Amino acid sequence: MHDTTEEMIELGLKKQEAVNPAFGGKDSDEQPQLTLEIAEPHTEALEETADKGADLVYALNDRPPWYLCILLGFQHYILAFGGIIAIPLILAEPLCIKDNNTAKSQLISTIFFVSGICTLLQAVVGIRLPILQGGTFSFITPTLAILALPKWQCPAPNSPVMLSMQLQNGTSSLGQETSDEIWMSRMREIQGAILVSSLIQLLLGFSGLVGFVLKYIGPLAIAPTINLIGLSLFIEAGKKSGGHWGIAALTVCLILLFSQYLSKVDVPMIAYKDKKWKVFQYPLFKLFSALFGMCGGWLACFLLTFFDVLPSKSDEYGFSARTDISLDAVTNSPWFHVPYPGQWGMPTVSLSSVLGMIAGVLASTMESIGDYYACARLSGAPPPPTHAINRGIAVEGIGCILAALWGTGNGTTSYSQNIAALGITKVGSRVVLQTTGILMIVLGIFGKFGAVFITIPDPVIGGMFLVMFGMIAAVGISNLQYVDLNSSRNLLILGFSTFSGLVLPTWFHSNPGIVDTGIKELDQVIIVLFTTHMFIGGFFGFILDNTIPGTDKERGLKNWQSMEQNKSKSVCDQSCYDIPFCSSVLNRFRCFQYMPFLPSYKTFQERTAK
Repeated sequence: MHDTTEEMIELGLKKQEAVNPAFGGKDSDEQPQLTLEIAEPHTEALEETADKGADLVYALNDRPPWYLCILLGFQHYILAFGGIIAIPLILAEPLCIKDNNTAKSQLISTIFFVSGICTLLQAVVGIRLPILQGGTFSFITPTLAILALPKWQCPAPNSPVMLSMQLQNGTSSLGQETSDEIWMSRMREIQGAILVSSLIQLLLGFSGLVGFVLKYIGPLAIAPTINLIGLSLFIEAGKKSGGHWGIAALTVCLILLFSQYLSKVDVPMIAYKDKKWKVFQYPLFKLFSALFGMCGGWLACFLLTFFDVLPSKSDEYGFSARTDISLDAVTNSPWFHVPYPGQWGMPTVSLSSVLGMIAGVLASTMESIGDYYACARLSGAPPPPTHAINRGIAVEGIGCILAALWGTGNGTTSYSQNIAALGITKVGSRVVLQTTGILMIVLGIFGKFGAVFITIPDPVIGGMFLVMFGMIAAVGISNLQYVDLNSSRNLLILGFSTFSGLVLPTWFHSNPGIVDTGIKELDQVIIVLFTTHMFIGGFFGFILDNTIPGTDKERGLKNWQSMEQNKSKSVCDQSCYDIPFCSSVLNRFRCFQYMPFLPSYKTFQERTAK
């Protein structure tokens, strides 16, 4: 989920005062001394990292002490928490599990478990940068379009299908679906679409097509694509917030208070460093603004529920803000739940669903490439070479395939908010993110841990969605900083692609029977594609940007592609992207020079020059 602006990343580079000295100092075997000292928060940290050529406390290849790895790893887990948990909460209603708290807790455990596996893969053998992998909103829009098809719409509460939910055995005598089969059949359809469409990401990475495709995809194609991800989800935010607008507004105000108004307020904290206990200033509100805001709204709902201020009848306004609605999810959930591939059954594949999901795969791929350059800059690594980018995209494809096999209802992508945290904490060690991956796997196994999140009231989630979806839309618009907005050509492309991405899906939803080619499969393909907002916007943006004449400078291609490379502050060499324990083998055999995802890869010009 890419919800961090360039301003946040720039802040990580410029604000040296935010360096955290508690994270300075390497692991030591000496015993601590119980002394307390008031220390300047940034002076010693900068002196400690002066020999690295940057203000990093820990660079990419450094290994912090194990206890700091756990602390910093859990911090990254919390930062990604809001984006990851939002995925199953959004999909709950279209998957027909709105009131099935047990199923929702299982989905939450599964997506955290798979995100941990994918984070480990990416940090160990993928791009090998400290990048966290988690659920992506790029897959939400096509997923909602697929589940909006008539065959996947949820049955009415009093229909025979829903009445069969009360049966204790697996199926009814009439062969009707049970409650689990209702949502699992829809999940299997999404699994199959993600499974097949993710093969394109594998092809782009392992074949080296990523670099070739980048020549033709610029900001005018990316901006409407990402922008429409956020704009198309306004209905979901409105549904959640509408349960109690007061609680939703409180959540928004708290998030804004912590992330903006108190962003420069550092909180005094105590930590052990250099055999002494020291007081340092920590940007607590900035790092945990979303968590604090959501917990504040959650606490307010708990107090209103405890004192019985909120209505107790489900048909009254404000009932959804109660925190005791889903307590059975915690009590009925098992202590341990180990997710496994195929837990919802064998995935099903249909052409229309696969084609619709491809739009999400391509959008997620382009977003991740920009994240790679930003993460390299903030972790003290040189700009990622072509082979590392190819391998990173391929591993993301593998991660999406794993997510499809486990059944998260989503894929995986890099998380920008965690990259921004690297610049704030000045800790760019990949070991920290590897620790985060392990924590996500372990915590994903505890069933009751995931069930606790089900008790978060809908208005609190809606308030978080208002900020989060708005940020996603703004991130898409931020790509326009590289293009010439005084050009009528660019304004035409941007306006038409964005407006078409809003108009066409709305019109097709309003006229569900308008497409009738006589071929059922073709009808479904057309409906899914033309009801996917980001596909429409990205498609028109790509076509118009590459067919209407314009210079590279006018289109923003030069600035967009070279922006991150020019800002990198490297404190390690290109070997940091090498796959561990494989360098000697890869250099020994000439065949590995032809594989564009390996460090030994050489271009055609390099091979012929010898």
